[in-house]
Amino acid sequence: MHVIPHITSDIWVQRPDFHLLSITLRHAQVQTETSTALSELLAEAEASARQDDALRDAHLAAWGEAYRGFGAKPNRTPCSAAALLKRTRKDGTLPRISPLVDAYNAVSVLYGVPVGGEDLDRYAGRPRLIVAKGDEPFDTNQNGAPVVDHPDPGEIAWCDERGVTCRRWNWRQGHRTMITAESRALWLVLEALAPMTPTRLQEAGSRLEDVISSLCPTVEIATSHLDQMTANLSA
Repeated sequence: MHVIPHITSDIWVQRPDFHLLSITLRHAQVQTETSTALSELLAEAEASARQDDALRDAHLAAWGEAYRGFGAKPNRTPCSAAALLKRTRKDGTLPRISPLVDAYNAVSVLYGVPVGGEDLDRYAGRPRLIVAKGDEPFDTNQNGAPVVDHPDPGEIAWCDERGVTCRRWNWRQGHRTMITAESRALWLVLEALAPMTPTRLQEAGSRLEDVISSLCPTVEIATSHLDQMTANLSA
């Protein structure tokens, strides 16, 4: 079954320009070695990080504005795409984690789009993007030890029925639903604001899907684009 997340109405009040691409993967037994498609995508993303990109910069600036809108400080806790771009520029290369995660990190840097990934077998219910009350549990690690944290009241966060899965919209993912080498059912989400168009977001998603297919020829992929209008139809 394809995953269609639920976006609470308060999100659309704050950012009516928010839209996303939902990608569901089934039978995703990703091989451990890389593929030519992934190697080429990584090289392209690393080269792009060394160059100015007006479209990418404008999109990341919009995310900074969105973070300030719910009280976060983007210079201190930037969105995942901005943090990854900064790290890539500093190190000269993208971090290598696993082929699938490397693929969506490369797309994130190349397009300046936050990309998240969740293990659906560890997920409880439908993904929801909410304005947090502040008492929702968020399992994470501090100094190498597991701890339960909580979002700030008014913070935008992804959650499932057991708690927050990603804080500050797309800043930091929780430990419980992280993708591992054993993950087979996955949900990926690419998140966008104006000025990123649906066409450009779809392009980013298609690049990612092509690389995933090269890593895992047996994978089943389903995608959908969600914005304020289509969300009202799927609620």
